[in-house]
Amino acid sequence: MSVDHTSAPVLEALVDHHRQGRLAFSPPGHKQARGADPEVRAVLGDAVFLGDVLASGGLDDRLTRGRVLERAEELMAAAVHADHTFFSTCGSSLSVKAAMLAVAGPHEKLLIGRDAHKSVVSGLILSGIEPVWVEPRWDTERHLAHPPSAEKFEKAFEVHPDAKGALVTSPTPYGACADLRAIAEVCHRRSVPLIVDEAWGAHLPFHPDLPSWAMDAGADICVTSIHKMGSGLEQGSVFHLQGDLVPAELLKMRSDLLSTTSPSVLLYAGLDGWRRQMALHGRELMGGALELAAEARAAIEQIDGMHVDDRDDFCGPGLADDFDPLPVVIDLDGLGVSGFRAADWLREHRAIDMHLSDHRRIGAQITHGDDRETTGELLAALKDLAHAAPGLRPTPRMEVPAPAELRMAQGLLPRDAFFGPAEHVPVAEAGGRVAAEMVTPYPPGIPAVLPGERLTEPVLRYLRSGLEAGMNLPDVTDPEFRTIRVVTREAE
Repeated sequence: MSVDHTSAPVLEALVDHHRQGRLAFSPPGHKQARGADPEVRAVLGDAVFLGDVLASGGLDDRLTRGRVLERAEELMAAAVHADHTFFSTCGSSLSVKAAMLAVAGPHEKLLIGRDAHKSVVSGLILSGIEPVWVEPRWDTERHLAHPPSAEKFEKAFEVHPDAKGALVTSPTPYGACADLRAIAEVCHRRSVPLIVDEAWGAHLPFHPDLPSWAMDAGADICVTSIHKMGSGLEQGSVFHLQGDLVPAELLKMRSDLLSTTSPSVLLYAGLDGWRRQMALHGRELMGGALELAAEARAAIEQIDGMHVDDRDDFCGPGLADDFDPLPVVIDLDGLGVSGFRAADWLREHRAIDMHLSDHRRIGAQITHGDDRETTGELLAALKDLAHAAPGLRPTPRMEVPAPAELRMAQGLLPRDAFFGPAEHVPVAEAGGRVAAEMVTPYPPGIPAVLPGERLTEPVLRYLRSGLEAGMNLPDVTDPEFRTIRVVTREAE
């Protein structure tokens, strides 16, 4: 069947909607901007409101006979070699939960890389799935986690042959990638599916010099945030399906359980337009981004005190299997300042917002939306940072544990700990207690503490010292992290 990637069904339907001058006596209540606050219209512009129409009974008819969304999803699937694609306007946080619920149910096991995003843990809490944690590969020198190996998934299946499938995150926010083909083979020998949280990999299908993407590597379900490395609007996500291990109707039913009944046509339009852009021009655009990132990497490497993590740093025995160069991760150890302090300085003094920051790194995300002007401003700001660094010292010291000390025993299922009887205790007295909340340094949003894990002193010291050094812990119940929510002793 021929595919016309010049078509963009959602955008074309919006054009037709405006051409016909439809008058709606239905939501949204702003009535095509007429009722919106004038100051809001002045800031956002009327185009936002004009694109904000009902998906059915507006963009399409009451019975969706125009198949606008279906046609857009079919074109997206064709562009990335999937059997089925589903659009989500609730971000990949919803998409990954739908994928998990389609593979495992309450009290069933799912193998999951422990470097998973907090949305995966939220899925465990909501579903009652029993996680079997698969350890990442730790770079002890850089205090950085890379995706688990296929061998680790193999060993986990040997211990837990009743697991319903596996979930791995690749690429990581730092650009480290797993050997997805090998992990998929491990799963498929057991006739169970592989879910890939590829939120940071929307661009991967569109250039041969980028790491292999999940569908081409044989994964069954792939979750992708189009707003991260693509041209979609925030919260624009898709999840793709192939093969027969997960029925499409089951995945759709699980998604419907979680998703909104009032999806944003604006987000649909962004997803549809991104697919057309990449299908027609993706290789050229991604090739330009790769060239730009290579130039920026080389120039940043020349700045005293800065080192750009590259393939040689991330890949090798016991480390990652592949590497995405577009997240430009800059190690500041030579400057003697933390990534938190550096990111704050760049925002305050040079109006530059970085992608991620941790105790020793900052990350600059390069996409097809950048050019030499934007990377030139980044380089100038980083040079200024290097000159300002002596005045930013001393940086509060973070007590970063060794990898073995970061992992805590799972005492209860995440769901049971989260919803069970709980109390707040001082952090200084919480060692040995079972956590009843998530504690997630953000970004990148990988929980350091999960509900159900038995807390240890090294992890608590890491989080306390991290907060004092500038770490962001947005989900703790006590914003000052002087207390932590734990399961009552009677319920442990």
